Amino acid sequence: MPAPVNHFKKALLRKEPQIGLWLALASPYAAEICAGAGFDWLLLDGEHAPNDVPLLMSQLQALSVASGHAVVRAPMDAPWLIKQLLDIGAQTLLIPMVENAEQAQALVKAVRYPPQGIRGVGAALARASAFNRIADYLTSANEQICLLVQIESRAGLEQLDAIAATEGVDGVFIGPADLAADMGYLGQPAAEEVQQAVEQALIRIQSHGKAAGILSADPLLCARYLELGATFVAVGSDVGLLVKSTSVLAADFHARLKE
Repeated sequence: MPAPVNHFKKALLRKEPQIGLWLALASPYAAEICAGAGFDWLLLDGEHAPNDVPLLMSQLQALSVASGHAVVRAPMDAPWLIKQLLDIGAQTLLIPMVENAEQAQALVKAVRYPPQGIRGVGAALARASAFNRIADYLTSANEQICLLVQIESRAGLEQLDAIAATEGVDGVFIGPADLAADMGYLGQPAAEEVQQAVEQALIRIQSHGKAAGILSADPLLCARYLELGATFVAVGSDVGLLVKSTSVLAADFHARLKE
């Protein structure tokens, strides 16, 4: 029996738009609720959310029965951490702050077993192999791993073509918030200069035959990115939805009391 098929990776190869939701509440219960909404993919954020490896695993377990594909964003590009994320069952990883082809090449090796890479062989202890019940996991896992790298700085943009051309990188994700900050527009990802850079980057990524991705809570911007050919687009976050809904609800009823 081979490793489970990564249908998200296949959808990216077919250039089928994948609509996603960012999950940062660090809660398996909340993740399960969001998974029932019908998103194509759900991002478990290990960079800015209060997540650790056991908590990420609990959320992967909660999402395992959902139709949406679980993507895990590591907090850094450390091979030791990537190894753990893969072993707990993440098949698709998003790695932040990638700025050159050498870094991208090292990440390709980090997500693959030897001789193609340096991933440690601990499948007998890992959830990813169903604790060694998937007999052919070691020989089939590499093919099903999807590596997404995140560009979110001017240095990364300068090296975008080399990064996107790296064999083994399946998609390139533009991080508009950090990119805006690095360009001198802290807290202004919708600034015209930032958006021009974002749009050009999305087009350049696709010129290398790679999937382009991005996150925005602005429906108009998301629609624009999809028009430009972005394949995996996150259209909001669980935290953002909760903040907005609770604030509107409270304000509405306080206003009623004043009528």
